[in-house]
Amino acid sequence: MKPKRIALIIDDEKQIRRLLRLALERADYQVFEAETGQGGLDEIVYRRPEIVLLDLGLPDMDGMKVLRALREWSDVAVVILSVRDDPEDKVEALDAGADDYVTKPFDTAELFARIRATQRRSLTETADPVFQSGALCVDFAARQVRLGDVEIKLTPTEYSLLRVLVQNAGKVVTHRQLLRTVWGEKAESQAQYLRVYVTHLRKKLETDKKALSLIKTEVGIGYRLSTDKF
Repeated sequence: MKPKRIALIIDDEKQIRRLLRLALERADYQVFEAETGQGGLDEIVYRRPEIVLLDLGLPDMDGMKVLRALREWSDVAVVILSVRDDPEDKVEALDAGADDYVTKPFDTAELFARIRATQRRSLTETADPVFQSGALCVDFAARQVRLGDVEIKLTPTEYSLLRVLVQNAGKVVTHRQLLRTVWGEKAESQAQYLRVYVTHLRKKLETDKKALSLIKTEVGIGYRLSTDKF
């Protein structure tokens, strides 16, 4: 028997969750629920859903924060369900990585048409929230970096820079790509930012002077996170 697709509802309204559960189960989904943002992130790590239905008005954190945290490590399809109908909210959510945005109250038939379209566009697998290579372990869900048994404390900018390198491990990421992603489009010409923070990262992550370099410099091009065992 073919395994059922998994859907996760993150919404603090019990009636909405019940409505969505009934509709999703009729569409042959296995359904899980979370009432809070953190609970939803934990469920995504554990359940590995194919589709996430996310409310923006959650009791512990705004749904936008949930979406941004999720997009640090996962490409799972996300449909926003919200009473917020301001175009600016929709643009912000889509720019942050939502696949679609549906305003409450919604028509169930239309919602499922959007879900089907979203899943046709989405990746078939959810990325692993934990990256491991040699002594380096990056847990995106917990925002934790470790070298062996030692937790490494990074600043938000250092973490963002490492995240981009990890997401492209083994590949060269150009100076421009790193500057644009970490500091924004206006920083593309500020190469000194990059040099300073790469130096900071190396001091924190390359503590064993006898080991191979973790962050490789590709002269005149950019940087690459080594996937060699170090």
